Amino acid sequence: MSTPTPPSAAPPWPHCAHGADPVTDPIGCRGIHVPGHTDCLAHLADTHRDTYLAGLAPGADIDHRGTPFTEDLLNRLLRALTDPTTSAPRLGDASFIGAQFSGDARFAGAQFSGNAWFVGARFSGIAWFGEAQFSGAAHFTGAEFSGHAEFTGAQFSGGVWFTGVQFSGGAWFTGVQFSGGAEFTGVQFSGDAEFGRAQFSGATEFTRAQFSGGAWFGEAQFSGSVWFTGVQFSGGARFIGVQFSGNTRFGKAQFSGGAWFTRAQFSGGVWFAGVQFSGGARFGGVQFLAAARLGPLVCVGKVDLSGAVFGAPVTLEIAADRVSCVRTRWESTATVRVRRAEVDLGYAVWAAPVALTAHPAPFTDPGGAPVDEGLLTGPDGVRVTSVQGVDAAHLVLTDTDLSDCLFSSAFHLDQLRLEGRTTFTPTPTGFHRRGIAPIRWTRRRTLAEEHHWRAHSTGQPPAPAGAPPEPRRWRNGPHHPDPARTPDPDDVAALYRQLRKAFEDGKNEPGAADFYYGECEMRRHDRTGTPKTERRLLWAYWALSGYGLRASRALGWLAAAMLTTILLLMAFGLPASSPKQEATGTVPAGGGKVTFVIDKQDPKNPVKDRFTSKRFDKALSVTLNSVVFRSSGQDLTTTGTYIEMTSRILEPALLALAVLAIRGRIKR
Repeated sequence: MSTPTPPSAAPPWPHCAHGADPVTDPIGCRGIHVPGHTDCLAHLADTHRDTYLAGLAPGADIDHRGTPFTEDLLNRLLRALTDPTTSAPRLGDASFIGAQFSGDARFAGAQFSGNAWFVGARFSGIAWFGEAQFSGAAHFTGAEFSGHAEFTGAQFSGGVWFTGVQFSGGAWFTGVQFSGGAEFTGVQFSGDAEFGRAQFSGATEFTRAQFSGGAWFGEAQFSGSVWFTGVQFSGGARFIGVQFSGNTRFGKAQFSGGAWFTRAQFSGGVWFAGVQFSGGARFGGVQFLAAARLGPLVCVGKVDLSGAVFGAPVTLEIAADRVSCVRTRWESTATVRVRRAEVDLGYAVWAAPVALTAHPAPFTDPGGAPVDEGLLTGPDGVRVTSVQGVDAAHLVLTDTDLSDCLFSSAFHLDQLRLEGRTTFTPTPTGFHRRGIAPIRWTRRRTLAEEHHWRAHSTGQPPAPAGAPPEPRRWRNGPHHPDPARTPDPDDVAALYRQLRKAFEDGKNEPGAADFYYGECEMRRHDRTGTPKTERRLLWAYWALSGYGLRASRALGWLAAAMLTTILLLMAFGLPASSPKQEATGTVPAGGGKVTFVIDKQDPKNPVKDRFTSKRFDKALSVTLNSVVFRSSGQDLTTTGTYIEMTSRILEPALLALAVLAIRGRIKR
């Protein structure tokens, strides 16, 4: 490793100046004079050095600012300060400002009973501070650790400053106790940084710190406020099981690797405004006991809130590829604003109303500036993939895409509120072949469960993994083609029934109509829960009018029935001519009174010329009157009378079904 270029300015203390060169280094050695001498400890004569070290006692104050230490020289100094009762070095006020440690620096177990100053110190080898005890303030501002820095088990009773420190190797603070404030502002961790089980009792600040390697804070405890504002985590950041008792701020922090907050506990306020996660954010099992707002944050990949607990009213603002709220618990009201994400609410629990809303515009930070979503490439819409196992009584979904949403095993779906533009999966497009007959599916909104059942029942092959859904195919379920894990028509009918009521309660009759159609479809195909007679009636109801919801189908049948009636009347129902009245009588032989009986001839079918324009006009008049349930007054044959009776029953019913279907589409 190259030696850093020495600063050009002379230090403010009387310095050794050993090795000064007017050209290359006019200052020379910057080590402070040993008391009573004009040289630093490194360049002191051997006899004088031995005398100085022999005069030291445990707990003595030392000042070796700017002094270059070899590993042997530092060990000799610490041995001179070793307490024989504890076998550990004990120092009073210790100043190593600007000191240079060329070998390993072994301060392990050392006791600093006064203030410790390592400002601007340079550690070329491993710096050992494990189990060290700092009773006063500890200053490491601007220090450089070229090798590993080992602080495991150290105790800082006063404040500690690591501002601007550079850790080129690993930095190990496992189990360290920070009783006072801890300042890590602007620190650069080039290697892994380990703070596992560390205890921070005072205010802690990591503002603008850079973690190039992994950052480990597992099981750490922050009793005071903590700032991670503007921190850059280039490697993985693990806050697993951390307890944040005070306010916690991660504003505008950047996580380039994965971020783990699993089982962490936030007892105070939490700020994640403007945070960006490039490798996913895992909040599984986290307890947010007092958080009023989480976000706005941006995440490439998944924001995992599975098993998290929100104990107070909270607003979540998340722009991500996926958001998982499986078994998440909300103890109070919550507003979840999401952008671009697939949201899984499976088996979530809420004790108060929770509103999930697709936010239409990019979020803004507390300063009003838009949050950068350039990392996200997916569509703007929010897609809910599951509400399985939830109590939907307190759930409100606004402007969400429910095309692939699973509703099975949810309850109180009839109380689910669907606001704004809610999208469901349509039926497959185009014409399809069933045997030799072409068919076309009625356009309507359907549930994902119906798609999964139809894909399974028709033997549809599985779609390639990751392939987008094809509009001409039913969508495969997640367990296709496993029949045990695919919903059957009886299950899907119950889902349609409950969601239909939710639409009706929301005064959305057209939406309810599609779900009534879906319910009837599932009952028509249900061979276990629906009796055969009922299924036959449903088949007829479907064929005649699409369950009273397809006006075109009912009007088509009405037109066919009217045409058939006209043809039958022309062929068999209209007489050849109007029958004449005849009078017949009997005159008794002996004269007297005469009695006349007036009768009318039975109408007779003509032998020829049945299909004429005149007869068509009469048949049309009879048929039109039959549609509105009126008698035309036209003379008919006996067969025609029965034809008219039949049409007066059938055709008004078909007209009523058409009117009912139209009303269902326009009613509000």
